Amino acid sequence: MNEQAIAVRAHVSAEEWQQRTDLAACYRLVAMFGWDDLIFTHISARVPGPDHHFLINPYGMMFDEITASSLVKVDLSGHKLDDSPCDINPAGFTIHSAIHAAREDAICVLHVHSVNGVAVSAQQDGVLPLSQHSIFVLSSLGYHDYEGVALEEDEKPRLVRDLGEKRFLMLRNHGLLTVGRSVAEAFVAMYFFETSCMMQVRAQAGGADLRRIGPSILDGAQEQWEKVTRGAGGGLAWPALLRRLDRINPGYRD
Repeated sequence: MNEQAIAVRAHVSAEEWQQRTDLAACYRLVAMFGWDDLIFTHISARVPGPDHHFLINPYGMMFDEITASSLVKVDLSGHKLDDSPCDINPAGFTIHSAIHAAREDAICVLHVHSVNGVAVSAQQDGVLPLSQHSIFVLSSLGYHDYEGVALEEDEKPRLVRDLGEKRFLMLRNHGLLTVGRSVAEAFVAMYFFETSCMMQVRAQAGGADLRRIGPSILDGAQEQWEKVTRGAGGGLAWPALLRRLDRINPGYRD
């Protein structure tokens, strides 16, 4: 562990350090799966405790180099709560602070500009029921119309309205967003979201008529998801994902 990590860890709770570690791992996993967009998207996680503080990436760092100690802690007004020399992405703050303030269960908010996700977000019908992956997304999916780069405070109520109590939000002409009760849950949700979009784009590229999954199956998708994951959200896959990350890009715990 480097000096910066030792210094930060000495001044935060064990629970916050664990959240920092999971969030740093999430950033590196997003890069490993190819969903990052240079430095221009963001993932946030609420700091455990009674205060509405959350962690977000230092603006200017690539996702595959983010560490637990480099994450920036801010409040819902965007004020930094530590002495990080880095700024935060203003668009990231607008989107994430709106959702964290409105949803107590939104412990992690993950937003990407993945190529397949943006491609489907530009399609009029959005996500189609074409794959097993897609039925889990469609069971809890909202849409938000594009209003330009998310910098304006008055967009927040519409973001919150369009997400509602759902887990997935497609930002039209922009990208994908997931919320989770943990970092793990938000990441695994994004895996299903982006993979659904990739499968859709490839199916459409084949040029043949497409078979859609019927409404009766879609109606039971949420119950099936809980059975498949044993009610653990993303927690079932998370330890394996961390082992894979440790083999390929360790260091996120610093």
